[in-house]
Amino acid sequence: MSQSSRREFLGHVSLLAFAVSRASVSSAAAAREPHLDFPTAPRDRLSVTSYPFRQFIESPTNSGRDPKQPGIDLKEFPGMIAKRFGVHNINPLLDHFASTEPAYLDAFRKAVEDAGSHMTDLGLGGRKFWDPDPALRDAAVEYGKHGIDMALAVGSPSVRQHLGGSRGVQPDVELAAKSLGKLADYGASKNVVVLMENDAAINEDPFTIVKIIEKVDNPFLRGLPDLGNSLEGGDADFNRRGVTGMFKHAFNMSHVKDEVFGAGGKTYKVDLPGLFAVAKESGYKGYFSMEFEIRLADPYAGTQRLIDETLKYLT
Repeated sequence: MSQSSRREFLGHVSLLAFAVSRASVSSAAAAREPHLDFPTAPRDRLSVTSYPFRQFIESPTNSGRDPKQPGIDLKEFPGMIAKRFGVHNINPLLDHFASTEPAYLDAFRKAVEDAGSHMTDLGLGGRKFWDPDPALRDAAVEYGKHGIDMALAVGSPSVRQHLGGSRGVQPDVELAAKSLGKLADYGASKNVVVLMENDAAINEDPFTIVKIIEKVDNPFLRGLPDLGNSLEGGDADFNRRGVTGMFKHAFNMSHVKDEVFGAGGKTYKVDLPGLFAVAKESGYKGYFSMEFEIRLADPYAGTQRLIDETLKYLT
């Protein structure tokens, strides 16, 4: 986006009211901490991410697109999820947007509203928040700020910020906390929460994420517990302890999967009954997003399976 386009865009989004249906925000509390009034009906707590459907989504930044498959624009996604699954919450990836220009974002937001649906989170890519090079850390913060602006434009209460790393550079909690603290401050100024997910084995180890969150100590930097990502090595105890720690810092989003792939293509079953019990014990009131592993089966059938399983544990 050019400088002039960016200035126009920022001026445009500043006029947009931040509104998420069923999640009214108290402006008085917003300056101090995020607040959402979460739904309580089990189905209303479900969401679906665009990631399992990446092979179909047309976007110049979608590396997962399979040209052999029929394509859809992300604007079609909220309606498809509502009609196919009866779920009216979505959390797409920013890389799946065909454009980040104001006209497209307006059209996407209207498509969400027309589907009777709601944004629950916006997924961002990974950046180098703890690299020794301060220029790379600054670039990571600017990327995150841009993502927060996008979330504001499409009505998302949060962004999931992946943590990228550099070859040979181990996670540095001190540097990460300084960078992510700046991003959390920016999120607070826009009333958009920054979420960190346990995902990549080293860069996004759940215990490292918890240390960063606690070091920053900003209510706008929170955890996004993925129920299966930390099971890749097959260690169920490690996964449970990691997810438990993440739920202590969770706010509005958790990812659900029932199986994961490990080394050599081996699959591991996720202890959904045990982990939903952990979520309940932690007092978590937010959304559960279906993120089916498409190497296991068709994403449509797999997503329906996750929905059925999740409703069983939420009822």
